[in-house]
Amino acid sequence: MNATTPGPLAPDVLDRDDLRRALEEHDFAAAFTLIKKWGGLSQNRIAAACRLTPGKVSTIMNGSSRVTSIEVIRRIADGLHIPGQLVGLAPRPWESADSAPQELQTARAHPEQADTDAVPWRPDATVDLAANLTRSDLMDRRAVTRSLAGIVTGAPLLDTLDGWRTPAAADGRPRRPGRLGTREVDELETTARAFRQWGRAGGSGLCRKAVVGQLAEVAAALDEHQAPAVERRLYTVMAELAGTAASMSWDIGQQRRAQDYYRLALRAAHAGGNSLFGANVLAGMARQMLYQDRPHDALELVRLAQDGVRRTAGSRLRAMLHTREAWALASMDRPSGFRRATAQAADALGSIDRNETESYWIGYFNEAELAGVTGGRLLEMARSQPRAYADQAADHIRTALEQRGPEAGRGYALDWIGLAECAFLLGDTQSAADYAQRAVDAASSLRSGRVRVQLAQLYPYTVGDGVPRAVADVRGSIRSLLTA
Repeated sequence: MNATTPGPLAPDVLDRDDLRRALEEHDFAAAFTLIKKWGGLSQNRIAAACRLTPGKVSTIMNGSSRVTSIEVIRRIADGLHIPGQLVGLAPRPWESADSAPQELQTARAHPEQADTDAVPWRPDATVDLAANLTRSDLMDRRAVTRSLAGIVTGAPLLDTLDGWRTPAAADGRPRRPGRLGTREVDELETTARAFRQWGRAGGSGLCRKAVVGQLAEVAAALDEHQAPAVERRLYTVMAELAGTAASMSWDIGQQRRAQDYYRLALRAAHAGGNSLFGANVLAGMARQMLYQDRPHDALELVRLAQDGVRRTAGSRLRAMLHTREAWALASMDRPSGFRRATAQAADALGSIDRNETESYWIGYFNEAELAGVTGGRLLEMARSQPRAYADQAADHIRTALEQRGPEAGRGYALDWIGLAECAFLLGDTQSAADYAQRAVDAASSLRSGRVRVQLAQLYPYTVGDGVPRAVADVRGSIRSLLTA
C-alpha cells in the first residue's frame, strides 16, 4: 500500500464519533461491528484486509477474544487504512506526508482532545502535547473534570507505550532560531531539581502550578530551534518537570492528570534520548498502578522499563526497579517472587562502586528507602497474615526511620504510619498510639494526599469501645487532621 492507494473505508465512516471512540479504546468488537454496518464490509473482507482468519474476526466481534497485540493492531490499521493516531500508533508508512501536521493542528485547536494515546512518538509532537497539556491545566476549567476521570489501564495503556523502545525520530520541522545557551539550561536544570525536591517532600497546590508554568516555558523554548546539545538537555528538563507535575497531581488526588504528565515525561525522555529517566518514569507509572490495585499492569510497566535499560542502568536504578517488581509480586500474593526481587534489589544496591556516578534523581534510593519500601510491602501481607509478617515489617520500617529523618517528608510520615499499623496488628496498642501520634505530627506539615489516605486507613484501628486513653487521644488527632 502507498499514500495514493484508497482504503476500503469511506472518509465519512472513519469520521464517525462512535467508531473513532471504539478505535481509541481498542474496542475492536465495537469497531468491527460499526465497520461492517456503516462501511459495508463483510467479516470475510475484514479478515482478508487485516490478514486475520474469519474465525478470529468472529471471536473478536462476539467479545470472546480481545486484540492486545501491537502487531495485530498494526495489521488492522494498515489493512483498513485507519490512521495510526486513531489506534495509538505512529503515522503509518502509507499515510501522506501532510497528515501528521494536520493532526497536530487539530490538537492545537482542541487541546482537550490532545490525548497522549493519539500523539506520534516524535519530538515535535511531544512539544505540542506539552503546550496543550500545560495550557489546559493552567487555564481551562475542563481540565479539572478530566483530571478526576479514571486512569487508563490494561492494553489501551500498555500498547501505546511501546514506542518508547524505538529510536527517536529527527525533528525536521521549520522553527524560529533559539538563543538559549549552556548557562540558561544550567539554571533550568537547577530549577527542575529544586521542584523535584519539593515534590518528594509532599509539595502541591501552588508549588504544582509553578512546576506546570515552568514546564510551559520549556515547551516554548523547544518550539524554537536550539543547538542540538541544548535541545537534548531541554527535553530532559521537560521530562523531569513533567514527572514532578505527575507526582504532585497524584498527591492531590488528580489521578488522570497525573497519568497524563507521566506519559508526557516518558515522551520527553524519549525525545531527549534519556532512556534512564524514561525507565524511572515507567517505575512511577507502575507505582501509580499499584496504588490503583492494578499489580499486573504495574509488573508489565516495570518489565518494560527493565527491558529498555538492561545494559545501561546503574546500581541504584536497577535496585529501584527490582523493588517495584517486588511490590507488584507482593500485591499479586506471590511471596517467593517478592523475596527474590527484594534480594535482587539488595544485591544491586550493595554492588555500588565508589566510582559509580548516577543522576541526582535516583540518589534518594539508598538502604533506608529499600528498608522502607520492603517494610511497606511486608505490612500489606501482614494485614491478612499478621503473625507471619507484622514483626518483619516493623523491623524494616524501624531501619528506615533510623536512617532518615523529617527531611524525607512524605516517606518519613508514611514510615510512622506503617509502624503504627504494625503495632496495632501485633496488639501493642500503647506503642501503636505513640507511633500514630508521631505520624500525625509529621503529616501536619505536609500537603500530601497520599499521607492522608494512609492515615485514613489507620483510623479504624483507633475506633471501638474500651480502647486505651492514648489511642482515643490519637484518634482525635487523626480526625482533626483529616477534617482540617
